[in-house]
This record gives sequence, C-alpha cells and structure tokens, in this order.
Amino acid sequence: MSEAIIEAVAVEKSYPQPDGTRIQVVGSTNLVIEQGKIIALLGPSGCGKSTLLRILTGLSEPSSGALLWHGKPLNGQTPNVAIVFQSFALFPWLTVIQNVEAPLEAKGVPEVERHKRALRALDTVGLDGFETAYPKELSGGMKQRVGFARALVVEPEVLFMDEPFSALDVLTAENLRNELLELWLSKKMPTSAIFIVTHNIEEAVMLADRVMVLGRNPARVRSDFNVRLKHPRDRKSARFVELVDYIYKVMTEPEVEHALPDAETTAEIILPRGGITKESVRKQQAPVRTARYQMLPHAKVGGIAGLLELLRDRGGREDLFRLSEELVMDVEDLLPILEACVLLGYALLKEGDVQITAEGVAFADADIQNRKVLFRQASLEHVTILKQIDSILKRKADHSIADEFFHDILDEHFAEDEVQRQFETAMNWGRYAEIFDYDRATGRLTQAEPPAPEAPISNTVPTA
Repeated sequence: MSEAIIEAVAVEKSYPQPDGTRIQVVGSTNLVIEQGKIIALLGPSGCGKSTLLRILTGLSEPSSGALLWHGKPLNGQTPNVAIVFQSFALFPWLTVIQNVEAPLEAKGVPEVERHKRALRALDTVGLDGFETAYPKELSGGMKQRVGFARALVVEPEVLFMDEPFSALDVLTAENLRNELLELWLSKKMPTSAIFIVTHNIEEAVMLADRVMVLGRNPARVRSDFNVRLKHPRDRKSARFVELVDYIYKVMTEPEVEHALPDAETTAEIILPRGGITKESVRKQQAPVRTARYQMLPHAKVGGIAGLLELLRDRGGREDLFRLSEELVMDVEDLLPILEACVLLGYALLKEGDVQITAEGVAFADADIQNRKVLFRQASLEHVTILKQIDSILKRKADHSIADEFFHDILDEHFAEDEVQRQFETAMNWGRYAEIFDYDRATGRLTQAEPPAPEAPISNTVPTA
C-alpha cells in the first residue's frame, strides 16, 4: 500500500442561497492521493472536477470535511503542490525563463538560484534554447511545455494538471502525453504523484495508475479503480478497450451501477489516520439541498441532428467508443449531445451503445420545417424549463415576460456559473423550436407562432 500524501475526508462543497439553504456542488467525498502514482479524475462537463481539484490544492476550502497533508490538517498552510492549467496562463510580457522563474521569485528564492533551477526545468521539458523567447513566439505545445517547466521548477510533491492537453491539436497533445509519461517513468520529474483532471477517457487509461469517475448533482465518486497495465500501453489490447468501454458506460448511464470487468482491480481504500471519521470532521452548517431541477446538457441543435443522422445511416445503433474514435471527439464533447438525444427521447443508451428511437428516426428523416415541429413536441414533453416558459407565456395577457424571471428560477437550483449556461441552452432550444422569441437587448421572451408541418411525418424505424 502506497503512502498517502493528501487525504480528503468527507469533504463537501456547497454555496449559500438567499433563502438560507445551500446548493451542494460536491457531495461527501473521500479521496486519497498516493505516493508514486498518477491519478486521473474523469467526469462529465460541470460535474465538479475543477472544484474538487481546487479543494485538494488548498485553493478552495471545503464547506465541511477535512483535508490532510501527510496525515495532518493543513491549518491554513499551503501544501507543496503546483498546477498546470488548460489555458497555459503565461505572462505575455515575460520571456520563457522569466515565466518559469516567476513562482520562485514569489517564494523569495535568490536570483542566481532561481535562474539555475529555471534552466534545469526548461532543459527537462526540452525547451533549452528558447529561454529569451516570448509566449507569442511559441506554438501551443511549446507554451504548455513552459507551463510544465513552471510547475516543476518549484519541485512540487504533487503535480496537479487541469485538462492540460485539451487546448492542443491531436498530434501535439499525443506527443506531450508521451513526453510526460517518459519523464515520470524515468524519474526525471521532482514530484511524488500526479493528479490529472481530464475529459479524455483514453488519455486517462493510457497515463494513469488509478482512475476515478465522478457523477454529478452533486459530484460523487461513481467508480475508483487501479489500471493494472504495464507501460507502454497498447490502445488496441483487449484489456485497454474493456476499461475504456467500462468508463463510457459509467459516464453515459449515471443511473446504472456498472460492475468493473475485473473486480480485483478495485482501488484499495486507505483509512484516514488518527481515528478521523466522516462524523468527526463534519461541521455545523445551513441545510443543504442538491440540484434536483432538471439539468440541460449543453448541446446545440445542429450537433443533435448530426448525431441522429449518423445513427440513422449506421442502422440505428453504434458503440460509443467506436463512435468517439471515428468522430475524433472527446467524451466531453460527445456526451452532452448524447444526453440531449436521450432527454428528448431521440435515443437510448444501452451497455455502452447508443440506439436511435422511432422519434429519433423521424427527426433525422424530416425536412427543416418538420424538424422544428418534432423538436417543439419533444421539448414541451421532456424539458421542464421549456414547458414552464411555454405555460407562462400562454397565460400572460401580453404573452411576454422578462428573462430575469427564469434566471431567478435557475438560481434556486444551480451554482452561479451554471445558471447562465442553463439559460443559454434553454434559449437556443426554445428559439429553434419556435416556442418563443427572445430579444436580448430588452431581455424579454415573447410567445412565438408554432411551426406548422409541411408534410406527414414518418415514424418508421430502420430495418436491420
């Protein structure tokens, strides 16, 4: 059993609301970061991955629970960690070496010492020769290498990475993953553990010794297992494909408990030290409620239509892993579209496959105007907020209402950053379905005339 560096014991995160209650974003979570391991955290968009990362790094305090560093509470101290960000986060007015020296300067390290350490870090990531370049002169991959060097120069005990490859093109990202793995396996990195937040399932199985999958509303650990495959790993091996397929099932079917293909790979549970239990660390707080209001997946109508057309052409059913590979889409991009199709009744998810329904076939086969009719029908049947908007607009004398009304409704159920995303998705769907018109300048929604079908709509399903 590896030594625990960071232990999260029953940590929760919630945000206060005007009525005195709190919206829970991260549910009670126990998590251990062990020495000598790469740990990958997966989960759908908006599930709380980055919030949990900020808690583990000490940047955000949990609403309840305890965060331990080598078995002892942090007590306001900053743990020896560093973060590599998705957006590079370089200072554009500083040269490469000045960017790498910046955290050492903040720590008060003498100029000569920090210059030597920065040069070593740049050499480690293959950027020697670019010390005097500015970020604008670098490619995306080189900018992220600067981010790696800046994180490594402080010699962190745990290196945190928040979707570090997602802003890069496919080939550059693959190259950097391989370089990161090479540095880790050759022990050229001055760090004892790596914790990487990602939305790329293959990336997680390729890099990590241990994978954790989060559910949402609130965030909770749905699966936690060790990846017992030797490096280098073969993407086409039966075990690799099996694990990727299992993660897809966990992420796309949140209401179903899936069994890990090999039970013995379940991650070992490390008990907290010093007799600390969930009950002993829970703090007194205001009543907590989770977001029970229906959460809309952030998918555009064009993406929904495109996926349904593809499924129609493929005979109505496709394996999610194969579909993701062929579309060259990460699960973070594909999952909202799948969830939208399921929510609207256009598709079903079964054992890692997506299957089109009769309603989905009808939508895929329809012309532009009939698609609007079908989308309106599905939205008013399945989407709570669109049903509410439609009902209110019909009852209002002027058939109009301010958008603030719906912002206030959403604000009662979601965290602040999610409210606007939910509203924008609802506006996109509702305007397409001609449930309402929306004037952003005045902030008002007005009832629209429903679209009329141009021809009879077929409900035939594809024959095998």
